[in-house]
Amino acid sequence: MNIQKSQQSPEAAGVSRRHFLKAASVTAAGAAALNFPDVLADAKQPIRAIIIGLGGRGGGAGENFIEAVKNLGVDGKIVAVADLFPEQARRGQEAPFNLPADKCFSGFQAYKLALAVPEVNYAIIATPPGFRPGIYKGCIEAGKNVFMEKPVAADGPGARVMYATGEEATKKGLKVAAGTQRRHQADYIETIKRIHDGAIGDIVTLRAYWVNGGPIWHRGDHGDTALERQIRNWYHYIWLSGDHICEQHVHNLDVCNWIMKTHPVKAWGQGARQMLGDKSGEIWDNFAVEYEYPGGIHMFSYCGQITRKWSSVSEAVHGTKGWSNPNNTIMPTGGQPFRFRGNVINPYVQEHMDLINAIHNDTPLNETQNVTDSTLTAIMGREAAYSGAGVEWDQLLKSNFTYGPHIAYTDPSALVWEDYRTLKPPLPSLHDIFSNPPAVPTVG
Repeated sequence: MNIQKSQQSPEAAGVSRRHFLKAASVTAAGAAALNFPDVLADAKQPIRAIIIGLGGRGGGAGENFIEAVKNLGVDGKIVAVADLFPEQARRGQEAPFNLPADKCFSGFQAYKLALAVPEVNYAIIATPPGFRPGIYKGCIEAGKNVFMEKPVAADGPGARVMYATGEEATKKGLKVAAGTQRRHQADYIETIKRIHDGAIGDIVTLRAYWVNGGPIWHRGDHGDTALERQIRNWYHYIWLSGDHICEQHVHNLDVCNWIMKTHPVKAWGQGARQMLGDKSGEIWDNFAVEYEYPGGIHMFSYCGQITRKWSSVSEAVHGTKGWSNPNNTIMPTGGQPFRFRGNVINPYVQEHMDLINAIHNDTPLNETQNVTDSTLTAIMGREAAYSGAGVEWDQLLKSNFTYGPHIAYTDPSALVWEDYRTLKPPLPSLHDIFSNPPAVPTVG
């Protein structure tokens, strides 16, 4: 695959957004007469957003952005979209975006063309996860604030790109939010604050579920090259989705990391490919992983996409003085139960509201480390299950094995439509990226 001649391993203008009004001599009465709040609103920086990846989640994130703008009463709109496939990019011409054809870009370079549209200052990244490290890097290099969907990498090298780029975003004063929307959800926020304040005592153990009651979608094989067939059916290839433990279950793992205020240091796991059988693709359809946090606290993780008579998407945490469903409930031992009863704004909208407010008020917001930590937590569990061995955090973070084409980690615009390797679904003891990595593909 003629991705790029060089096969180097990927490694990884702060301008204040605050606008000040010089009105020191204006009295309070005078300010009211001038309708001062409206003056402030007029002074806020217009938000000009692009969507990179106009699939189902990208379109949904764009609609969430539009609702956030409306809720806040700010000047904001989508001004361009980018997608690898022309038919997807053309969706930008339809409601609710209603863009002209020349602002609906397609191809590997589409995201760079969208970033170059005048006045763009807000990028929504909703591509398949395997493209996110390289595209996030491009957005920060271009000086854009970013909302990015989760997960944000598929392996250790991708995570390193994310961490390094997040540091660059902070240096430039850019604001970054991630699609781990529970961190923007009022009931989770209040409940976890109470856990941190000691409502259930010292944490003893945690549990995380994303257990579906049926299989995930499979789009079949469409395209002229292996790369196109993989991307059109992206969920089923490790370098593109990270497997479902990463693509879906990262939400629940993120909640556990949030509660623990850190990430696990080691994982053991198992799983299987049962219902997918001989369908094209590499991923598994169920995982069971045990994680260890600093201090010897363990979290038990289960995720699956197989037909069953029960399902659950939830988390639980047990402490020395009770337990909690961190979504909204605390059950202290012998104490007064708590259940969140307040209003909850749609968290998919709230996360954009929080990002826009951070831009306008120049308040700190950079969720790169949190979402990358949670992504790498999922990857660590995946590799533990794939290999049938324990995997440690530092071991994974330092790994140089890349599931995807090398150039995708640094400059996805340089990709071309040629062939790329397809792995066999991993078998424990036969698939180990540390001691027995799959062969590196030969590319032109």
